Amino acid sequence: MNRFQNTDFALALAIAGVFAILPWFTANEGILFLVSLIMVWSVFALGYDIAFGSTGILSFGHAAFFGMGAYGLTWAQLNWNLPFSIGLVVAGLFGTAVALVVGFIGKRITGLFFSLLTLMMAELVSILMLNQFRGFSGGVDGIPGVSRPTFMDWDFFNNAVFYWVVFVVFLATLLVFRVLRSSPLGQALQSVRQNPVRAEQLGFSILKLRLTAMGISGFFSGVAGGLLAALMMYTGPQMLGWKVSGDVLIMTLLGGSGTLLGPIVGVAFFELLREVLSSYSDYWYGMVGVVFILCTLFLPKGLGGVLLKWCVRR
Repeated sequence: MNRFQNTDFALALAIAGVFAILPWFTANEGILFLVSLIMVWSVFALGYDIAFGSTGILSFGHAAFFGMGAYGLTWAQLNWNLPFSIGLVVAGLFGTAVALVVGFIGKRITGLFFSLLTLMMAELVSILMLNQFRGFSGGVDGIPGVSRPTFMDWDFFNNAVFYWVVFVVFLATLLVFRVLRSSPLGQALQSVRQNPVRAEQLGFSILKLRLTAMGISGFFSGVAGGLLAALMMYTGPQMLGWKVSGDVLIMTLLGGSGTLLGPIVGVAFFELLREVLSSYSDYWYGMVGVVFILCTLFLPKGLGGVLLKWCVRR
């Protein structure tokens, strides 16, 4: 692996290290909840970036994978009485299933047309869950009472304890993507983004690689959705909303796509910005939009990209 990849992973791992020692310095449940939220969205953003940053698939519909993951975990626990760990896998599989359906429907479409297709499919899923399947989804009210794991006498309903569950999933996701990005499959996915014509000439199936990227992205998006449902102890239709897709795209671009560090930095910056600005104005999202535009204009590689470039040069 080259120096860039090693530095990228080292910096991402350093952030994970900060998350690991944080509970030793504060027992404030509000702070730990916020960091848990950052880790959940980081799993989502890392999953999103496998499709976007590695393969060049711009999706406006990842909310469908994320939201169906949330419902998958909820149904696995409340209806099928499955343990939390299995429920989280079910959440990922729900996300994968929806992602593969979207990918297969749009298998002959690329660019902006595929992006619009993902948005349309996500809205379709949202409408179906709100209306035709409201008996399963709870309709506009959603499903409260999502359970957290049980193990010995640990109180996982305490955010300080559940923090460790989120951290383990976050760390596992980071390690999986480290291996994936440096593997032959990861290199093949990147070749699709860099030069699809040449990749096809080298014998790669562009369709299979795009579907693979969508499947992997859908799995981790679903896992993130399941984690958020457990963290909030609630699953609702807003998890399927277009705003979720917009948020994860903004987070990824703020931090910088195509790296491990970028999505994590972007998520942390976005969540901290939201925490600060929302306490001053109801129009905080517009302020985030201004910051996003400025970052896009002056930091096209994202905040994480700037940090990574500086560290590599030293």
